[in-house]
Amino acid sequence: MSTQKTWFITGASKGLGLTLVKQLLSLGHQVAATSRSLDDLTKAVGEHNTNFLALTADLKTEASVSKAVNAAIARFGKLDVVVNNAGYGQAGGLEELSDKEARENFDINVFGALNVIRSVMPQLRKQRSGHILNISSIAGVTGAFPGFGVYCATKFALNGLTESLSAEVKSFGVKVTLIQPGYFRTSFLTSDSAKLPANPIAAYKEVREVEAFHMNEMNGNQAGDPEKAAAVMIKVTEDQNPPLHLILGEDAYLLADAKFASVKSEMEAWREVATATSFEGSVVAH
Repeated sequence: MSTQKTWFITGASKGLGLTLVKQLLSLGHQVAATSRSLDDLTKAVGEHNTNFLALTADLKTEASVSKAVNAAIARFGKLDVVVNNAGYGQAGGLEELSDKEARENFDINVFGALNVIRSVMPQLRKQRSGHILNISSIAGVTGAFPGFGVYCATKFALNGLTESLSAEVKSFGVKVTLIQPGYFRTSFLTSDSAKLPANPIAAYKEVREVEAFHMNEMNGNQAGDPEKAAAVMIKVTEDQNPPLHLILGEDAYLLADAKFASVKSEMEAWREVATATSFEGSVVAH
């Protein structure tokens, strides 16, 4: 196909990543995809396809990520779209989670994405083209989820570095989009993708209630269709002027609207006090 692109996708053996891989292959694109388990990935994608390259990568190890990226470039000769999709949810109150639990969540959700970005940028700069999609979450827009503070923190961090990345690579012809999904019906809320605290504290009843709601009532009943989400992501990469921020899902829009309205209301309520902080006679740049 004349519009064939080469995609590099992390965390592709299940969930939205797997759905995206399958859609892309059905459209004739070339796809290099990573997983911790090569066997799980090849079984999940299915029958042999010359346009597909299954790779194993430890996102916490820069050398492992670099090896996978180089293998993709050696096979297909280019990278058009890079998707930082791998990640997991760490539940638990902030007091409950150990330093190890918190850092491991950052290692995958934030530093794993950074390892990929560092590994792919030399090729994208050389091409003077490319598009990076960082899969964040509505939890990177609003942190109003008791029991998911560390997970929200990883996504807020990913949002910030993505905005800076966009500004840094624009002159190289590289585009960047931050995908911020709401609840989609994938395996994300199962024990394989969402971890509970090792040492819960009984006093945090609201945290336990929120965890139970997500793992039991919400799991399997999410309103979002991952097939439709993948289609939107592909559409974004076909646009000449793709958005930097893409909030994905009707539920995500409602939560984002509420957050932005709340921030705006607080800003207005405190504007007079909060802005009366300049030296007398100084000029404020706009």
